[in-house]
Amino acid sequence: MTTKPKLLIVDGMALLFRSFFASAAMGHFIRLPDGTPTNGAQGFVRHVLTAQSLMQPTHMAVCWDMGSHTFRNDLFDGYKANRPAPPEEMLPQFDMAKSLSEQIGWQNFGVPGMEADDLIGSMIEKWQHDADITVISGDKDLLQLLNPSTQIAFTKKGYTEYDVYTDARFKEEYGIEPVQFAQVKAFMGDSSDGYPGVKGIGPKQALTLIQTYGSIDNVLASLEELKPGQRTKIQENMEMLKLSHELATIHTGVPIEADFTTLALQDYEQQTFKALEEQGFTLIAKQVRSLYSLV
Repeated sequence: MTTKPKLLIVDGMALLFRSFFASAAMGHFIRLPDGTPTNGAQGFVRHVLTAQSLMQPTHMAVCWDMGSHTFRNDLFDGYKANRPAPPEEMLPQFDMAKSLSEQIGWQNFGVPGMEADDLIGSMIEKWQHDADITVISGDKDLLQLLNPSTQIAFTKKGYTEYDVYTDARFKEEYGIEPVQFAQVKAFMGDSSDGYPGVKGIGPKQALTLIQTYGSIDNVLASLEELKPGQRTKIQENMEMLKLSHELATIHTGVPIEADFTTLALQDYEQQTFKALEEQGFTLIAKQVRSLYSLV
């Protein structure tokens, strides 16, 4: 009996932001000799190296947003409009993180106009029967992508602690199928992404509606059964409900221009990390030394 490959999909942007703000809060920007800050980029790499040592994947892909404008901004002007611009110290670290990923031998993926979530969803759709998949992220929207061969490991503390959701755990906790989660989000909205859903309907009511009726369409067909206040809220926000569902739904049909075999992880070479250390990325070299006895 052959063992299924283990694919690790990394939400690169989520780990980069997390690493940046975790150290920037204390003023630790960890600069190169020329003054360029590296805290987020080095933290991202250290996180992935540690995840790899813990989870032992055979294959890996790193997914990125490609700029802040996506098709969702074209659908709704307010999408993510409330998010502040990245701090100045972070700006050079987007390309730096992708470059470090490439130098180490990891495959980067990004499609203009799409979010990293859409690439992650499309990879799961493409390879769910070929591998056991783990996604590392901090984004709860990804719960809609769970299936029997896919789990989501949400970052929790440091580089080693995760809150892992499986298909079975989600169904037990939420009482719906993972694919229905975007419909819950459509009712409750998402303040961090800047879309309101149905004003006045919170997470508990939203979940109950989908548990009871199964879909937005079924809720709309059963409006007369709802309490007058709830019915009025939905009737007054019908267009935003439909738009919010579109915004919340992760696309799973983005073309992934890669053969699965090209994602296979290779053994690391000492010279790769020596070169990075010489460039000033000393924290990465230190992490590799502790995890893989290299450098």
